[in-house]
Amino acid sequence: MAALTLKSRDARLLGRLRLASQGLLDLGRCGASAADVVRWMTAMQGQDLQAALWAVGVRLPGSTLAGVRAALDSGSVVRSWPMRGTLHLVAPEDLAWMLDLTAERLTRSIAGRHRELGITWDDVEKCRDLALAAIATGGPLSRQELFGAFETAGQPTQGQRGIHILGTLCRHGWLVQGPLSGNQQLLVAFDAWIPVSRRLERDEARAEFLLRYLRSHGPATLRDFAWWTQLPLTDVRAALADIRGSVVELDVDGTSYWLSPETASLLESGVPGARSVLLLPGFDELVLGYTDRSAVLAPEHFNSIVPGGNGVFKKTLVAGGKVVGTWAREGTGASAAAVPGLFDGVPPLGPSAQAAFDRAARRYLGFLAG
Repeated sequence: MAALTLKSRDARLLGRLRLASQGLLDLGRCGASAADVVRWMTAMQGQDLQAALWAVGVRLPGSTLAGVRAALDSGSVVRSWPMRGTLHLVAPEDLAWMLDLTAERLTRSIAGRHRELGITWDDVEKCRDLALAAIATGGPLSRQELFGAFETAGQPTQGQRGIHILGTLCRHGWLVQGPLSGNQQLLVAFDAWIPVSRRLERDEARAEFLLRYLRSHGPATLRDFAWWTQLPLTDVRAALADIRGSVVELDVDGTSYWLSPETASLLESGVPGARSVLLLPGFDELVLGYTDRSAVLAPEHFNSIVPGGNGVFKKTLVAGGKVVGTWAREGTGASAAAVPGLFDGVPPLGPSAQAAFDRAARRYLGFLAG
């Protein structure tokens, strides 16, 4: 497919094209299981566990909270730090090659912080041996139990020292978060929990990473992907050259966006989602999957979903591919309800939009109850 062009007046279609790519309009596009959804999305923000579970559920028809939790319990979905030092959900077979591609750069970027915390490589190796021995003896450990073992062995965990050590052990493929215990995950040995890992050469890995990101997140720019993975832009441009024949360029006022041919074909057949209403979790990929979020979120409303820039993203109400407000769950049990909070200047929901909101709310509440 030849390069396409969108005029500025049609740039609003970018958000709806992203809804389509991310499986938020055609439920089932991402697959029939939680593992399929995560694999399709390449990686999904996982800082907030409950938000991450709904991020999968909202893209999976007939899903329930129990079902998505079961995917973590079985190891068909894993949650770790594959990039940016940020928790994500990924397919288990992908985690090792993602870490191979991203871990060294992140390690260099936080070396100064490790010096401040007094973490040496010798400390890391001691904690690795302690952790693996404790897990081999007693099975999966909570973070508190693991930190207790570190403390007993003379490895302090206060002042973020423990979480930095844990992140390093996970980043180097010795530990990974495993089954759930309540609302926290237990730590397990990486090779035992993920017995089969794909191994890719560096050039192959960065090309696959970019291709899968553009298929699941496009239209997106190369800078979006470079930010998302923290890979150097020069590496990203080299990766584009390797996959150029598998993606379509979309020019919007001189900026190049890239997307799959399947998503690009919607520009000819008609981009769906004009009347869609979605209740997305905080930290959803529709917002956080890009360094430039203006295609779905007007800059003047950014502070409304991240009050005071505190890094905690609220749940977003998305209508027609645009974030128009936030929403919250009020009440419990049979009296629970989802309540919208529209941004200032956004008109009240009309009858059809309100009906769509109500359907989305029932689906969310059914997800929690299932």
